[in-house]
Amino acid sequence: MSDAQSAFRPQPEVPPRRTFLRQAGALTAASLLLAACGDDDPEPEPVATTFELPTGDAGLVAYLFLLERFSADFYQRVITTPPSDLTSADLALLRDIHRHELMHRELLGSVLKENSLVNDIGISNLVGVEFNYASLTLTNRQGVLTAARTIEDLGTAALGGVIRLFTSTVYMQLAVRLAAVEGRHSATVRDLLQPGSFAAAEAVANTGVDAGFNQALAPAAVLTELSKYTTLPITGNGLPTT
Repeated sequence: MSDAQSAFRPQPEVPPRRTFLRQAGALTAASLLLAACGDDDPEPEPVATTFELPTGDAGLVAYLFLLERFSADFYQRVITTPPSDLTSADLALLRDIHRHELMHRELLGSVLKENSLVNDIGISNLVGVEFNYASLTLTNRQGVLTAARTIEDLGTAALGGVIRLFTSTVYMQLAVRLAAVEGRHSATVRDLLQPGSFAAAEAVANTGVDAGFNQALAPAAVLTELSKYTTLPITGNGLPTT
C-alpha cells in the first residue's frame, strides 16, 4: 500500500443568470480459544480525533473531492427542504449549481479511483466524512444564500490556491477548469444575495498584482474553515505548500 493510500484514513491525535451558470484448523481454533480465555482485555482502538488527507497530488485531489462533497451535500439539503421565502427563481439557480457540484464530485471521485490515487478503503473513509450545519441558518432565504456565499467563496479560493501546487499538469488543468465554474457559482450567489456584489473585495482582489482575480487560499487555511462544518477536523499536514 502506498503512502497516499495508507494515509487516507481518520488519524488518531495527530447568471438571465442561468445562462451564466450553464465523478489451519484445530490448532488455530485452540489458539483462538486460549486467547479468548486469557485474562488480558484487548486494547481498545484509539479514537480518531482528526481526519488526515494523503500527501502530494493524491492529497490535493482528495482535498478538492472533499470540498465538492461538502458543496453538493449542502445544496441537496437546501433543495430538499427549502425555506418558504426562497423564490422559484432562487431554487432554479440553486438546483443548477447543485447539478454542477454533483458532476464535479463524481469527476474527482473517478480521478481518485481510476488513477489509483487512493484505494477503496481510502475512498470509503473520505465518503464517510460527515458534515455539520448547526452553525448555519438554513430556515430562511437570507441564511441559505449567506451560507451558499460562504461555501462558494471558500471553494473558489481553495481552487485558486491549489492550482500551482500540483506536479501533474493534467490535474492542474482540471483544477483551472473547475475554478472557472466555481467562480461563476460564487458570482451568481453573491448577486442573488446582494445585486452587484459579485466582485466585492473579499471575493475578488481589487489591488496589487492579483487585481481582477478571485481570492486564493492555501489548503491549510481552507481546511481550518472547512473543519467548522465537519464532525472531525480535517488536516493535510502532508499536502504540498509550494
